[in-house]
Amino acid sequence: MTTPCARATAVFSCFACVALGLSACENTPTVGLARPSVATSAESMGGMRALIAAAKREGTLRAIALPHDWAGYGGLIDGFEKKYGIKVTVEDPLGHSEDEIDALRKRGNRPTAPDVIDVGDTFARKAAAQNLLAPYEVAAYDSIPGNQKDSKARWSNNYGGYISIGCDATRVKPCPETFADLLKPGYKGMVALEGDPPRSATAFASVYAAALANNGSFDDVQPGLDFFAELNNRGNFNPLDSNSATVASGRTPISINWDYINLHYADQLRDKGVNWQVSIPFDGSFAQYFALAINKNAPHPAAARLWQEYLFSPEGQNLRLRAYARPVLMDAMRQDGTLDKAAAARLPTVEGTPQFPTDAQLNKAKETVTQGWARAVSG
Repeated sequence: MTTPCARATAVFSCFACVALGLSACENTPTVGLARPSVATSAESMGGMRALIAAAKREGTLRAIALPHDWAGYGGLIDGFEKKYGIKVTVEDPLGHSEDEIDALRKRGNRPTAPDVIDVGDTFARKAAAQNLLAPYEVAAYDSIPGNQKDSKARWSNNYGGYISIGCDATRVKPCPETFADLLKPGYKGMVALEGDPPRSATAFASVYAAALANNGSFDDVQPGLDFFAELNNRGNFNPLDSNSATVASGRTPISINWDYINLHYADQLRDKGVNWQVSIPFDGSFAQYFALAINKNAPHPAAARLWQEYLFSPEGQNLRLRAYARPVLMDAMRQDGTLDKAAAARLPTVEGTPQFPTDAQLNKAKETVTQGWARAVSG
């Protein structure tokens, strides 16, 4: 209830603004509206117009570990900069999920800290448990499936895909199509991962997929470690981290990675004479999403929140789709008519409905892989 004194104060403030000129009071915060650094939704700041205005005043967004050729980030960054006039800087574009969490933890509230992160949902849970993330509900939050977001809105999955096997068909004949194929003697020194499984969400998922292909389960990832130990013993494992440059140069002629990454390589390298073929192994079908989150101490808190809104908007989700990544809002967009149907039709067909590990299963698997990976591929 507003008291007479409070009403009088408000009236006096309005007259003071008139007397001083409106510009003198433009920066006076409206009573009841959240500052960007603590805003839990655009509405809590006064709506999207207020959020956009605040983000434009900041003028910068600091990101980390976002390669332009990963899940449509080239188009997303260009689209965000063009739409809002906010410069996006990307530190360590080839970094991994653990590197992102390290940056949040070590830099605290310094201006060099990342504003936002994009990590495997296993790593998002870890960051949330360490109190590194700011709760924020994008406008589309209610449409995100319940198993793809944090109950406290500290992170939400944005896009996903299936683990796949990419292969340079010019250098490798025949290309492997299953995890079992990778053990064959013709692939010595060829089979690479995107990174180190204890630090890379993609490589961790690759171990999980290998476990499913070798009588493991969501409860038992050890067969995946055993598979890579055998792959290493046979001389087929290539310890070089796979990326677009190593694929183009032939240094990683077989790469286990997300289908949207391998499919992008196929498009990207076709004109360079690289015949990159992609298979989703039927013996180890594993799907996972990647989560977006805001640094609790983001140097540019409004830009960080606007970035989230953009990536969960139909425009952002369709840019994901055109890069072969499956948008988390795909079903909702199909229902409301905002989905790019032509892009959706280009996705590879996968039999069955994807299943996902529980939080407890993920945490147990992460611990097992972190403790056992070095031993599995040593020697």
